Amino acid sequence: MRQVYVGDKPLAYREATAEGYIRLRRETIERILSKQVEKAEPLEVARLAGILGAKSTPQLLPLCHNIRIESVELDAWVEGESGRVGVRAKVRTHEKTGVEMEALTAVATALLNIWDIVKPYEKDEKGQYPHTLIESIRVVSKLKSEEE
Repeated sequence: MRQVYVGDKPLAYREATAEGYIRLRRETIERILSKQVEKAEPLEVARLAGILGAKSTPQLLPLCHNIRIESVELDAWVEGESGRVGVRAKVRTHEKTGVEMEALTAVATALLNIWDIVKPYEKDEKGQYPHTLIESIRVVSKLKSEEE
């Protein structure tokens, strides 16, 4: 096992955008929209946690390189009609390797934090989570442009 050598690769502008969703009960969505979640405001915490997640990627994924992240933009929104909260992260850098894993980690971290904040409203009478589901975490775009 080894981390891939990237020392001979040229610096390039790199950008990756990832997104994902968490399905929640209708009552939980209504609590979020009406700002009735006691623990914290889920979307604000998700934004901050996602940024921290992107920056923590090499500690969580041992074969990822430590890179200089230049920007993390994280958005979170409620899709009330679908019963989901969406998260999108865009990560940018000038580096020798891409930032897809950082974008994916940002999304996953944000969604896990939403779950943590709303879990009291998602549990059933047995303490289980029959309706809560993190889904469709994926890279929606990536960009690489060589330095001149």
